[in-house]
Amino acid sequence: MYHGAVERVKQREAPRLTVRMPGMIEKLYLAKPRGFCAGVVMAIDAVKEAAEEAKQAGEGDIAVYHDIVHNRTVVDRLEDEHSVTFVERLDDLEQARRTAARQGRNLGSTVVFSAHGVSPVVRQRAAELGLTTIDATCPLVTKVHNEAKRYAQQGYHILLVGDSTQHQEVIGTRGEAPEQTTVVSVVGNRKHDPELADPLTVEVPDPDKVVVLTQTTLSVDDTMKTVELLRQRFPNLVTPPSDDLCFATKNRQDAVRQMAPNVDAFLVVTSTASSNGMRLLELAQDLTGNAHRIECADDIDLDWFAGATSVGVTSAASTPDDLVQQVVAYFQQLNPALQVVEEGEWENIVFRKPKKVPPPEALPVT
Repeated sequence: MYHGAVERVKQREAPRLTVRMPGMIEKLYLAKPRGFCAGVVMAIDAVKEAAEEAKQAGEGDIAVYHDIVHNRTVVDRLEDEHSVTFVERLDDLEQARRTAARQGRNLGSTVVFSAHGVSPVVRQRAAELGLTTIDATCPLVTKVHNEAKRYAQQGYHILLVGDSTQHQEVIGTRGEAPEQTTVVSVVGNRKHDPELADPLTVEVPDPDKVVVLTQTTLSVDDTMKTVELLRQRFPNLVTPPSDDLCFATKNRQDAVRQMAPNVDAFLVVTSTASSNGMRLLELAQDLTGNAHRIECADDIDLDWFAGATSVGVTSAASTPDDLVQQVVAYFQQLNPALQVVEEGEWENIVFRKPKKVPPPEALPVT
């Protein structure tokens, strides 16, 4: 009789002893928008089309100054599928041509400027080397370049808010007026860069003649805090008619904010080199306390999801969406009944194809 009572207790309690294994996610939230923004699409398409046109014209392979966008998969695919050569200095092209020749390839004289923008010094060097150029700079970055030139001509000192003096966008923008620009760290910056000025102590030649511009891919909240802090220090601080943060940066951060209350963990598919992607990671971590960066599904660690039932997934503006779909497939394989939820709206902005510009005839090579 005693034995039977024990058995009945076990039968009643068994359903309550279910153990959830790590990785058994029941619901996956996909951010919209995510992945490629209009500027990235324009830049990648420009490289692909230029490579094909050069091949058809017998002009050899093309080069790109700096990674066209900050994603290793994108760069690798352009190298493998379109024979594109990437260089960090235009003066490296000659060595790259010799390397290409040893590989049986002909590297021509067309170079594409990356989506992050370049300084006037780079454009000048391209002209001196007789290069045909295609400027794939994102138009929203070009807007900040134009602001820097305009305010410098008017005698303003420029406080350029950024997360690193080594980021290509910052290098290019500062290059428009290097003697009149100070790069200031964004509030909450998690990168260590001793060359960044502190917004609390930065000095300017004339406090009544100062303007603030920003890198386009920063945290929206941190940028607003930084501008307000600078305004308190410099009451006559000028800001452009519209802020410099790009719509893609804002929209992707807004999507993370909307999803965060519904998820136990977050995955951000991004390269560490992507500023907008790393800001998504920081935001997701701040909101959920359990966010992780991955390059692709192979990087997923199931220990991250112990006890979790839902996960959010987003990606940088330079991340191909097939990498995100691999993440979805990964969780579907673990749980065929996985519920995939997409909320929000896709962006419908398209940027014009950049023009191909032949080199000027008379510039001397130095």
